Amino acid sequence: MAADSRPAVSIVIPVYNEERRLPRTLPPVLAYLAAQPFSWEVVCVDDGSTDRTVELVTEMARRFPQVRLLRMPHRGKGHAVRTGMLAARGSRRFYSDADFSVSIEDLARFLPVLEEAEVAIGSREAPGAVRYREPLYRHLMGRVYNRLVRLLILPGIQDTQCGFKGFREEVVEPLFSRQGMEGWGFDVELLYLARRAGYRVVEVPVHWTYGQHSRLRPFRDAWRMLADMLRVCWKAWTRQYDLP
Repeated sequence: MAADSRPAVSIVIPVYNEERRLPRTLPPVLAYLAAQPFSWEVVCVDDGSTDRTVELVTEMARRFPQVRLLRMPHRGKGHAVRTGMLAARGSRRFYSDADFSVSIEDLARFLPVLEEAEVAIGSREAPGAVRYREPLYRHLMGRVYNRLVRLLILPGIQDTQCGFKGFREEVVEPLFSRQGMEGWGFDVELLYLARRAGYRVVEVPVHWTYGQHSRLRPFRDAWRMLADMLRVCWKAWTRQYDLP
């Protein structure tokens, strides 16, 4: 891909101390993308890793010029995603967790949706979705959280937290430039902003595999996600999102 060309698809991956997972998850993603007829890029955003993550991504970038690495101090997943999405160049931009719990092959389901809708989000609850190896307690915690989200801020959206979401280029700047949450709760804020702007948000069924080495610590991070969600509710109710 020439330096001045614009890829059709960007995949943004926030990474933080991923030396164990990246050698397993990133090569299949690159192999899949390399076999597609469209142009693409992968933007890895390092969130201040202290292990060999940067070295591993740099090695991948030597083999695949479509891979870019952005580095920054540790501030959280939400900040890394925002940075990567705003720096990406594709006309269709996606972000994914580094473990690719959603199969990269599901990308084919998202691209047609983004011809009609501005935002397409992976859903483990949409008809046709499949979950693999998810512990019962994680499933129940997720359903309780999304029930609260639907009641308080995002009616009708069944799964806000699935880690694979896609956006049309023209909505990235309006949405991500206003995203303030830097922790786990940033997805709710993004989707609220999308709904508020009148963008169509479509849930896409995915094949999702529970990662045994997931970074989410259910009980501690559940409270943080709840606190972030309530902050979004408060900002919405007090019309802080109306400020320019």
